This record gives sequence, structure tokens and C-alpha cells, in this order.
Amino acid sequence: MKKRFGIIVLAFGLFLSGVSGVNAHSHHHHDEKRDKTGILLVTFGSSYPEAQKAFDTIDEKVRAAFPDKEIRWAYTSRMVRNKMAERGESLDSPEQALAKMADDGFTRVAIQSLHVILGSEFHYLASVADAFERMGKGFDAVSIGMPLLAGQPAMEKTADAIQSTIPEERSADEAVVLVGHGSSHPANASYAALMWQLQQTDENIFIGTISGFPYMDDILARLKENGIQKAWLMPFMTVAGDHVQNDMYGEDEDTWKSAFNRAGIEVKPVAKGTAEYDAYVEIWIDHLEDALSEL
Repeated sequence: MKKRFGIIVLAFGLFLSGVSGVNAHSHHHHDEKRDKTGILLVTFGSSYPEAQKAFDTIDEKVRAAFPDKEIRWAYTSRMVRNKMAERGESLDSPEQALAKMADDGFTRVAIQSLHVILGSEFHYLASVADAFERMGKGFDAVSIGMPLLAGQPAMEKTADAIQSTIPEERSADEAVVLVGHGSSHPANASYAALMWQLQQTDENIFIGTISGFPYMDDILARLKENGIQKAWLMPFMTVAGDHVQNDMYGEDEDTWKSAFNRAGIEVKPVAKGTAEYDAYVEIWIDHLEDALSEL
């Protein structure tokens, strides 16, 4: 089947190359095409209405930074898209959003990943971007802005952002525990690397994940070693959605809050996603500026 498909493609290509009128027309049309650059912001998404605040914050900041660019949104989570569709709200996948932008005459697109690590969601997005750039009659150029923890300079900026968003009333003998989503992807190591960096200046800042290392039990063991009696529990996720409400602060026995309480540690919850803080959004905007400069 692959061989047959290859022959068909080859034959079609030879046919087009032999029709000089087709090439001349398409080239002439390309020359007249007005340059139109757009921005596509891509997040995992959330079905929690409260999470929309975080997306609104990003949207406002990006529009202020790039007032001359049209901005679209896409969501990588099929589960989130399906849940929202059941409520009558249609969200685009990256493929759908880019197809619409191509139909609407955009010639160049800077895609900004609003993910935290260079994990599977980002790599899926990068493959979609690559496919659209290679597509005939598609865009002249497609670039992609990096997630939060992409490279050491971004890691350092994120560490600064974390320290600037810790509640002012927290004292040095109280822990700050940030909880990320986690992943089976090798990029999950970014969480532990970031924690190591933070602990060079504050040994009581920890980063754990819901679905990967460092595990909740690892963090609890370290808190006990340090004699911690109170911990500020903060999401290290773009939005304070399902994982924050249920896995972190829920009343079930297996939540972070319940486990900390059983260990005799008082929990101070901070239910704000990273996208609700300017310090994090500015890092994504820096990455987006890089992506726009590559077009």
C-alpha cells in the first residue's frame, strides 16, 4: 500500500511539473499574497470555569505585548475539548486552529506552548507545527515558542518567578511545596532540577508531581526530616483545574492535603495556577518573542 501510494504521489508530482501554467499561476498568486502573521496560544486546557481566569490573564498580556497581531487559542487535551463540547462550548485542537488560520489567509504563525515542560504534549504540538509548515499551499513559515522549563536561562527565570509569588506571610521555617502535573516523559526530570536550583537559596522549597518523580511520599519524608509543621501548598500548573481541586486539596484520603494532615503538617492552600501570575506569563511572552523573530 505504501509503495502504491508513493507511485501515485510521484506520478502526480511529475504531472504538475509538466504543467508550466499551473506553476506559473501558483507562483504569481504567492507573490501577490499579503503577509499576515498570527499567534496561536496552545494550552492543555481545563474544564473548570475558574481556570478561564488564567487564560484571560495570558490573553490580555499577549494582546498588550503584540497589539498588531491576531491571537487564536487551541487546546491539546481531547478530554477537555470533549467535556466542553458537552456543555455547548467548542474548543479547537491545534490541528483545527491551524487549519482555520490557513483558510483565513495567515501566511506566518507563531505558536506559543503554554505547557510547563518539554514533555509529550509539547512534542505532539511540535509535530503538528512541523506538518503544517511542510504542507503545500499552507503557511510560508511556522515557529513554536518553548514551554516554561526550556533550557537553563528559562529555568532560572522560573525559579525567580516562584520566589516572587510565594505568599509574603510565609516564614522561613514553613515549607513551600509546589505540585506539578508530572509525566512519564524524560523531560519530567525538569521538576527535580528546578527544585535543586531553588534549594540553593531556600532549603524549604520543594517541588513534587502528581504523576511522576518527585513523588508525594518523597516530599513528605523531606518535610519530616526538616521538622516542618506548616506547608504552603501551591500548584505548579498553568491553571488551578481538576488536579488542583481534587488531587491537591480534595478531602479524599489520597490527596496531598489529606496526606500532609495525617503527617501532622498544617496545609496552607494557594489555589492559583501559574498563568494567573505576571511573572510566569512574562517568561512565555519572552519565548513567544523568540518564536516571532524566527518567522
